[in-house]
Amino acid sequence: MSVPSDIEIAQAADIRPIVEIAAKLGFTEDDLDLYGKYKAKVHLDVLEKFADRPQGKYIDVTAITPTPLGEGKTTTTIGLTQALGSVLGKNVMACIRQPSMGPTFNIKGGAAGGGYSQIIPMEDFNLHLTGDIHAISVAHNLVAAALDTRMYHESRQSDEALQRRGVTRIDIDPDTIMWNRVVDVCDRSLREIMIGLNDDKLKDGSPSPIFPRKTGYDISVASELMAILALTTSLKDMRERIGRVVVALDKKGEPVTLERLGVAGAATVLLKDAIMPNLMQTLEGQPAFVHAGPFANIAHGNSSIIADMIALKVADYVVTESGFGADIGMEKFFNIKCRYSGLIPNAVVLVATVRALKMHGGGPKVTPGAPLDKAYTEENLELLEAGLGNLGAHIKNALRFGIPVVVAVNSFATDTPAELEMVRQYAVEQGAEDAVVSNHWAEGGKGAAALAEAVVAACEKPSNFQFLYPLEWPIKKKIETIATQIYGADGVTYEPLAEEQIAKFEEAGFGNLPICMAKTHLSLSHDPTLKGVPKGFTIPVREVRASVGAGFIYPLIGKMSTMPGLATHPAFMDIDIDPETGKIIGLF
Repeated sequence: MSVPSDIEIAQAADIRPIVEIAAKLGFTEDDLDLYGKYKAKVHLDVLEKFADRPQGKYIDVTAITPTPLGEGKTTTTIGLTQALGSVLGKNVMACIRQPSMGPTFNIKGGAAGGGYSQIIPMEDFNLHLTGDIHAISVAHNLVAAALDTRMYHESRQSDEALQRRGVTRIDIDPDTIMWNRVVDVCDRSLREIMIGLNDDKLKDGSPSPIFPRKTGYDISVASELMAILALTTSLKDMRERIGRVVVALDKKGEPVTLERLGVAGAATVLLKDAIMPNLMQTLEGQPAFVHAGPFANIAHGNSSIIADMIALKVADYVVTESGFGADIGMEKFFNIKCRYSGLIPNAVVLVATVRALKMHGGGPKVTPGAPLDKAYTEENLELLEAGLGNLGAHIKNALRFGIPVVVAVNSFATDTPAELEMVRQYAVEQGAEDAVVSNHWAEGGKGAAALAEAVVAACEKPSNFQFLYPLEWPIKKKIETIATQIYGADGVTYEPLAEEQIAKFEEAGFGNLPICMAKTHLSLSHDPTLKGVPKGFTIPVREVRASVGAGFIYPLIGKMSTMPGLATHPAFMDIDIDPETGKIIGLF
């Protein structure tokens, strides 16, 4: 049977005015800033309005180590939300990230879910939404301009001349600058650029000590300002965090913060609307917050704390999602997001697929855009059994935090009953509360009804939530704990640069921040080619950076790019608009 495309399903949906969705939650139009009929921003003062309400149940959806195609984590998040609402009649809300337009126009596609488990309007979700990422880009690039401008004027003016203009000399060391510019498209040609090529010489005729200089572009969702948007708890907190952002060191080795640079207030002003979460709806009419989109490799890869805080006051069940596999997104959800929010999760939903487990068992390479090998489309119990260890490792990692786990086996049409049952039995043997085959992509909420029942039951189980490490530990001990306990590494090695950076951060008082490991999502290890449950490896830390405003230290493991490149046949080649109707076509 032919299934319509995601955009055809979304455009055929019976979408309700967003004021109706908001009213179900207790919001009035005075609580909203409307962006057309079908999306709105929600004012932060609703937290005061509903302060006396009890907290709802808090559910994090994560996954095993995925194939490059992804295993349907967002689709499961939305399908579970629809099942809780449409089938079980629960007061439920989803909280997910806003997608970068880099992946949207490249190979990965959008992030609204898929099939009959989507957020709508799907086009709005994937294209601009309410402009939050643009606000991040402008604020970030304003900081970059402020930094370069300060160096320019300080190289040409005396202290007295600067003071007459209300400016105190900083003496930024250009070799320590850690702030690129950003743009929200994939463009590998911008990874390294030279700026200041038309710079004038100094008054005495000598060359400028500042320009030209090498810098580059990151994708907008890798900006520390995006991480701050996702981790902040109020406008006041956001202003303080932005002020603490460190962009360079001065020539005495002291941090150059945005407060010191004089741009923290202006950057916050540019984000005054972006801090409000965006309200949308699922295909079956359940409310959903779509807010913030931090990179899941470099940053912590979770939607905003503010969205979760509001949702937990207006819904009995809140389903959120962590980026990539449980070794990345879930670990950061617990150790970073939960630390700053103070919110305690009730259950973890771990998404697994037969396809991914066969890959971990030694199956052929899975390549986006290429047909799947028959090993993935025909029954192969031996190959599947060989890959089950990856699922077991992720179950154990979730249980390490003291939270009940439900495995969602996201089924595909080519999966056989014997394969699905093998996964289900193994998951329960490994300590999952339950393991349920789910068909929400094809059937919407109805296809996830059994999963929803299992999640409700898991939320009633006792939990003993605990962080993996205390913040007081030295940076290295925290890194090594994640590497050995979550990834299964034998240990950690450090490049000389990383050793030097760790020492400087601890000397500067940043040693008590949580750790945000930046590594590949395609393996439990640092090497994307090592599938299953790798053994006998060490994690190589080549560099360590500090996002002081966001509030974490991030070690770079192996080669990590903050600016992706476009594929040979990127998605934008198939996207167009019908000039007669104005309807978008070809968007997944």
